[in-house]
Amino acid sequence: MKKIRFGIIGGSGLYRMEGLQQAQEVSLETPFGAPSDAIMTGLLDGVPVAFLARHGRNHALLPSEIPFRANLWAMKQLGVDYLLSVSAVGSLQEHLTPRDMVLPDQFIDMTRQRAGTFFGQGAVAHVSFAQPVCAALSDLVAQAFFDCKLPDATLHRGGAYLCIEGPAFSTYAESQLYRSWGAAVIGMTNMPEARLAREAEIAYATLALVTDFDCWHPGHAAVTAEMAIGNLMHNAQNAQAVLRACIRRLGANPPPSAAHQALAQALVTPAAAMPVATRERLEPLLRKYL
Repeated sequence: MKKIRFGIIGGSGLYRMEGLQQAQEVSLETPFGAPSDAIMTGLLDGVPVAFLARHGRNHALLPSEIPFRANLWAMKQLGVDYLLSVSAVGSLQEHLTPRDMVLPDQFIDMTRQRAGTFFGQGAVAHVSFAQPVCAALSDLVAQAFFDCKLPDATLHRGGAYLCIEGPAFSTYAESQLYRSWGAAVIGMTNMPEARLAREAEIAYATLALVTDFDCWHPGHAAVTAEMAIGNLMHNAQNAQAVLRACIRRLGANPPPSAAHQALAQALVTPAAAMPVATRERLEPLLRKYL
């Protein structure tokens, strides 16, 4: 299979990529099981792309049930080294209003039940994660947003995405606590996705779609699934346009990314000392270091 360098993971409300030509379903097995769904590959304005619905095309997976390791491993198998993540989020700040878009540059991980690494079983690695988003890729998304000249959309740069376990939304006290930490938005799906992308040496950026004010805002009702999905569907067309413009820019001039060398100084266990089965399992990640 020909290498596909550019991947998209669609969150709630984004279950397919419009305009994908020569589309094919690719079903992959990984050492961590099957991904959330078959991956759709094809050409977007002539650029090879792989698209995966994070929750499955029928939204059948809870956030805690998403096979994050399988999803990222499958993208790596296809050759993806730039990954655009689209996610529904709640706002924790007054200026981030429903139907806005946000490009977070940090994450706070409050999940509790999710496997967050490809390593273990005799192989130790500690990737640098101080800057979890690829700044060059995030810049391209911002440029793509302005390419689109969307009349009814606002983009915000920066801020921390706080990831909770879910599937319930926050309590009022939790929402106020997260605001006191200075977090910008709250969601349920970008961790450990972003960390696994770094271990896989994939440049990663999130386009977050604000659907609500969580439950902290005195002037707005507490978030409901119906409210969130309604606002998200309104934003879906705008997100599709931004993604398509970003893929065009990536296809023309993919930027260098520090993420592509993330394991160079992260591996602690010498490859020769790893159990054979572990070394073989991790071969797609370790290939250039063996």
